[in-house]
Amino acid sequence: MKQLEFILKNQEYIELHNLLKVLGIVNSGGEAKVRIRSGEVLYNGEIETRKRKKLYVDDSVQIDDILIKIS
Repeated sequence: MKQLEFILKNQEYIELHNLLKVLGIVNSGGEAKVRIRSGEVLYNGEIETRKRKKLYVDDSVQIDDILIKIS
């Protein structure tokens, strides 16, 4: 499994769909929305279907074989 780290700089949180776009895991916001709603994304080990879920320090997101840690 590939591991990535996303560092929150000058912000308290990032929304899930924006994280996937910023890291280039999806090609568009539309793709992010579809993949999140279809249950392909895990937030702290649980399926997450809310595209605007706020991610904070110490949260983790998994999609495909990619694990992203928020720090």
